[in-house]
Amino acid sequence: MARQLIILAGGAGTRLRERLGDLPKPMIPIAGKPLLEHQVELAKKHGFTDLIFFVHYRADLIEKHFGDGTKFGVRIRYILEKEPLGTAGAVLAGFEYLAERFVVLYGDTMVNVDLNRIWNAHEKANAAATLLLHPNDHPFDSDLVEINAESVVTAFHNRPHDGTVWRQNLVNAGLYVLEKRALASFQFCSSGRESAHPPEKQSRLASAATIFDFGKDVFPAMVRAGEKLLGYNSPEFIKDIGTPARYDKISAQFAAGIVQRSSLATPQRAVFLDRDGTLIPDMDCLRNADELELLPGVAGAIHELNLQGWRTVVITNQPVIAKGFCDEAELQKIHNKLESLLGREHAFIDRIYFCPHHPEKGFPGERPELKTECDCRKPKTGMIQKAVAELNIDLKQSWLVGDTTTDLQTAKNAGLKSILVRTGSAGRDGKFDAPPDFVCNDLRQAAQIICETEADSAPRDKG
Repeated sequence: MARQLIILAGGAGTRLRERLGDLPKPMIPIAGKPLLEHQVELAKKHGFTDLIFFVHYRADLIEKHFGDGTKFGVRIRYILEKEPLGTAGAVLAGFEYLAERFVVLYGDTMVNVDLNRIWNAHEKANAAATLLLHPNDHPFDSDLVEINAESVVTAFHNRPHDGTVWRQNLVNAGLYVLEKRALASFQFCSSGRESAHPPEKQSRLASAATIFDFGKDVFPAMVRAGEKLLGYNSPEFIKDIGTPARYDKISAQFAAGIVQRSSLATPQRAVFLDRDGTLIPDMDCLRNADELELLPGVAGAIHELNLQGWRTVVITNQPVIAKGFCDEAELQKIHNKLESLLGREHAFIDRIYFCPHHPEKGFPGERPELKTECDCRKPKTGMIQKAVAELNIDLKQSWLVGDTTTDLQTAKNAGLKSILVRTGSAGRDGKFDAPPDFVCNDLRQAAQIICETEADSAPRDKG
């Protein structure tokens, strides 16, 4: 049976009017074809051939271009919104046309996501809904989503945000896998007719003629009702083209091939980053978020890696957990602050992995279950292998940047190119004999080598 993809294509694109002319927002051109056509091609590539377009502004132009979808190898049906209903309101108005399981995509996003991968994750989790989440370079003006250790959504934090509360940089990207049954109690009629549901069900319904949104209305209500929502954290390319600046940036990234390389169906290149001494000052057992600060130039370096399409992955030994100096909740706050400080300067980390273990015993308050030899503590490569599995990383194309010989030995063990930075220990720990491929003053210079210079021709020392 054909899998179904819903595209919300009703936007007028008011802020893009100077670029659009009379076109609807989803028809803005990217590399010579409408944005919406890129989405149709993505759907076809991953076996989603039953498409429904929810249209409003200049629906005639969209239907004229796509017709019934035959020339694109898909089936397209159209549902016309007589008035804007919001992201969820539009879908609920077409409830009778929905498959038992379907994907929803916003029509104003440039997207290259492995749809099979998120579909399979949704099935495996047995979730009512799966939300594609990702870090972005402007988290403080984005709607953030909170997940637990099992990637189950626990809370939504809509903008504006309190700048004194550190939250993980996980943004609702606007792509969902949904079970039709999970939406049944949200049905309402946009024409203003009364709901057919009994009174006890109506507390979760939108009032007639209101704009009803997935992120602000439906998903928070589902969490409150105890439904399981999976937060699918992915670094794949999905960005809205809502302003001229964003549109120009996305067009440039498409021209550079960054969009095309971003799908997790394609092996990814990554930069693995040590934390202490590389991103932040080398402190002895950082125990609370108040003590954390970024080293100079770190945010700018990571921003440049982001722009060039590199996956940025932090791997850090955190024996403070095993020693009892800090628990996982406090470590999460520390990493939330790290992500927030980077986000203030338009940079982001794709993943943070930490090893909580420590083999040596005898610390007051230590946690015996974590006092063990493990496969994840650097220079072992367990954290790197986890990143490879989750992000389809090609180690031959990837790098590790750190300040200790432990980092360099980790790179050697994993088959990564290595850069030693002179911040932090600057390699003076002397634990391993693992010469780096390059030596730099700091992460800023390391990023320059990675982005601009081939490993076999770059100078051995940028200092």
